[in-house]
Amino acid sequence: MAARATVFVCISCRRRIGDGEDQFDHPGPALADRVRELLSDDPSIDVVPVDCLAVCKRPCTVALAADSKWTYVVGDLDNITHCEEVAAAARAFANSDTGIVPWKERPETFRKGVISRIPPLAAPYLEPAE
Repeated sequence: MAARATVFVCISCRRRIGDGEDQFDHPGPALADRVRELLSDDPSIDVVPVDCLAVCKRPCTVALAADSKWTYVVGDLDNITHCEEVAAAARAFANSDTGIVPWKERPETFRKGVISRIPPLAAPYLEPAE
């Protein structure tokens, strides 16, 4: 059975919506709510809002994580137009053995928006540094 997957959604990202110093919004909460709704029929995926993923220059940001799988951090998402793609990527990630989803199977926003891919903590194929 595949490891339970989590979609972490940054809810503190600020996205500029105008030229003024105070013209921004917080797109993360809406993204988290909509993705949670889209994945509500899949008990193998959790959607968890988090305070900050430290990718402030590329809002809106999510991380896909699961035990013994690679973790993906993806930014430059839109909380309205990319919700279905985030849900599709989460399903593909959850169904993968390693967390690595083949390039052609990734939604377009995930092809362009990957910030990093982090190896699993207990990766048996990684040699420890000496």
